[in-house]
Amino acid sequence: MTTPYSTTTTRAETDADASAPASAARFLLLGDSHAGPVGRAAKAAGIPFSGGPIGAGRDFNAEFFDTRGTDVVFRKAEADAHYRRFLDELGIAGLGELTVPLVCTFGFSAHFIATTENWRIYRVRGGGFAPGFLESPLFEDLVRATVRDALAFYAHARELGLRVLAAMPPQRVPGLSSPDVFMAAQDVVRRAVTALGVEVVDLRERVTDGTGLQRPELCEPNDVIHGNLAFGRLILADLLARGL
Repeated sequence: MTTPYSTTTTRAETDADASAPASAARFLLLGDSHAGPVGRAAKAAGIPFSGGPIGAGRDFNAEFFDTRGTDVVFRKAEADAHYRRFLDELGIAGLGELTVPLVCTFGFSAHFIATTENWRIYRVRGGGFAPGFLESPLFEDLVRATVRDALAFYAHARELGLRVLAAMPPQRVPGLSSPDVFMAAQDVVRRAVTALGVEVVDLRERVTDGTGLQRPELCEPNDVIHGNLAFGRLILADLLARGL
């Protein structure tokens, strides 16, 4: 059996305990492994919350949940079990009863979207894309279709009247993904969730170097995808500045 932090890649994250007293929790955290550093930062700072990662990023793009009245049911049993435990910690029976903000990372694992092989068919001779492709309606439609149920989840939460905040991913691109697609795809997702009334935590100007990629001191060591505790602290600081 895994813990809410078991989808991350480091021992430090699996040791974190996301639980908080129902009366004290300041937000519900739901997401993939990118939620791990946020939870670790909140725990280290003594900020009470409930939640944490409930699966891998690829699990939260399409066909991962169903609505049940004002609640949601995650199709993977383990993810739903974690979610139910978080609700119990908050003393509520469903998402529609949530009275604190929802912080989420669904749909923002852009390295999965940017898997190089998935985009080979759209490249032209020489290996690049036709001019304007990454800004085109076709590209936007393809990305939105890939993350369609992440967008549906955010839309459902907003329809319930919840305050929802989404954290953009660490600016890290593993070898099997294309940096140009990664950068463009995350912007498509950002625009789409912003249009739904979701507040987006976008720290790119603060965490990247001249290459546009994450600075080493904000990266999890011996890992090609995740941000570290320092990165989580920056996200947490942004959340607190927004009143969480």
